[in-house]
Amino acid sequence: MAQATDQKVDSRIEGETRWGVEFTRLRALILDCGLSETLKWGQPCYTLDGANIVLIHGFKDYCALLFFKGALLKDESGVLIQQTENVQAARQIRFTGLDGIARMDNLIKAYVHQAIEVEKAGLKVDFKTTDAFTMPDEFRARLDADAGLKDAFEALTPGRQRAYLLHFSSAKQAKTREARIDKAVPQILDGKGLDD
Repeated sequence: MAQATDQKVDSRIEGETRWGVEFTRLRALILDCGLSETLKWGQPCYTLDGANIVLIHGFKDYCALLFFKGALLKDESGVLIQQTENVQAARQIRFTGLDGIARMDNLIKAYVHQAIEVEKAGLKVDFKTTDAFTMPDEFRARLDADAGLKDAFEALTPGRQRAYLLHFSSAKQAKTREARIDKAVPQILDGKGLDD
């Protein structure tokens, strides 16, 4: 039974210049699975009792369904994609056009239903601890030299800590790492994450 639509999502899809038709088809499939619709991170997001299940988003070359706990889904059809090696929980199904979605209507619904069952079962993704991520020497030196910064960093949620560590360590040159750290210090001291 399809759920009611959200006006914010209506506006978001109407304003989608590249993937509007595809978003509309994906939306109908997901709503037919009984999820609630809202707009999160500027994208159509579908929830079960407030828990995020799946999100529709578009990129230059493809649009995708992002399953928040996709790592826990059985991917017998081999369609789930891990965006980058650092993404631990989420997985995508990517589409380059409406025909690809139409060919997968039943499969898409099956994956959405599976994601709903994962949520209902209370399954959790085992995330790597922050200690498992590389801490660049430049940042470690800053933390050792500034107890306030160290306390502020340790007070951040593990996800925010990991985002900073990934951001800092992805720079190849020490100069770039130092510049990223300098820029991030005020946000860390304010208790904010990289994208807050």
